[in-house]
Amino acid sequence: MNRKPATRTHSGFTLVELLVVIAIIGILVGLLLPAVQAAREAARRMSCSNNFKQLGVALHNYHSAFKQLPQNGTGPTNEMNDDCCANAVVGSASLPPVAFTRHTLSWLVGITPFIEQQAIWDQISQQHQDQNGLWWPAFGPAPYTVDYRPWNVDIPSFRCPSDPGVGLPALGRTNYGASLGDSVWRTQWGASYFGGGRWHYQNNSGRMQQVRGSCRGMFVQRSGTKFRDVLDGLSNTIMGGELVTDLGDRAIVSTGSRANGRDNVLFNPKYCEDQNQIDPERPSFWATTGVDYTASATMRGYRWADMRPLYSCINTVLPPNSEVCLIANHGGPGVVPPSSRHQGGAHVLMGDGAVIFMTDSVEAGDPRATVPHHRGNANQYGVGAPSPYGLWGALGSRASSETIQEQLNQ
Repeated sequence: MNRKPATRTHSGFTLVELLVVIAIIGILVGLLLPAVQAAREAARRMSCSNNFKQLGVALHNYHSAFKQLPQNGTGPTNEMNDDCCANAVVGSASLPPVAFTRHTLSWLVGITPFIEQQAIWDQISQQHQDQNGLWWPAFGPAPYTVDYRPWNVDIPSFRCPSDPGVGLPALGRTNYGASLGDSVWRTQWGASYFGGGRWHYQNNSGRMQQVRGSCRGMFVQRSGTKFRDVLDGLSNTIMGGELVTDLGDRAIVSTGSRANGRDNVLFNPKYCEDQNQIDPERPSFWATTGVDYTASATMRGYRWADMRPLYSCINTVLPPNSEVCLIANHGGPGVVPPSSRHQGGAHVLMGDGAVIFMTDSVEAGDPRATVPHHRGNANQYGVGAPSPYGLWGALGSRASSETIQEQLNQ
């Protein structure tokens, strides 16, 4: 009797079926990846907002302790030896340290002990000798001194997780700036300035009158603003704004175009754009010719300890994520809008401590209107008048009696 051998059947995928499964998995991954990235950015954005909120709490605690906001533009300076080569600039192993901050320490320096950075504050506020044997004075040298370690520290509370900028040529970076209001005139000075071989402090001189008439924001450089000065109300006044740090890519939001001229920018904040300095094919970047860029070590947010507008300040002239257009050099005044790596806007910190995401499309009036400023005749350029920059400008000024009819924190 002949018997046929039993046949074995093999179960499994054919090559075609395997390829189909792989293709389906690839499609699903492609569909899910944007959602995962969006979720990650949402988490980073929330963390960024929380950091700003903590800075707001620190500012209120500082005000409770000292009855004023931290001064943006402070620090001791040897008035009789205020030159580029004082020993405190580079440190000294033998000579006693001489204070040389040039009154340029930012608002962020003063709040370090209020954000659990007591170790940094102790090092800054006390005379000490570093690991290289160099002596440094209390409150350190000028904030651009590379050898001074505290100015090189990246403090997590000063950084937004969405901003990838790290390392040189920056010193310690910051993504949060103090609001100087809706003007740019004299915002590099504030209540004191250096000229004629000495410092000039707040008095009745013409320049100080210009400062008082032009510096309309929550922070006035080298002056201690109090909450009682904010007549428009803390919930209606911007105290600070988010800013991006430069990545070396000629981005208009982080690389300042400089040497544009005083009157050019004062009478037209969109001067840089109107001079065709922005690349028409890539409008997020400056053109490759016809633009005087800031130097490689003087970009937006590169020095958290430096009070000058490019480094640790914002103003409410142009809406968020507009171009940075400077009057003169990196240390001078100019249009320095808030900016962020988030889509469509940037965070702002209100005077009452609320953090609001302000969109790029905020109502901002006429971007080519003359900047409110005092230059001789107090009423000649709209000093004391409503901001020409709409809701955005009104939120930046602290005492212009403008009514805010928008619900900002919805």
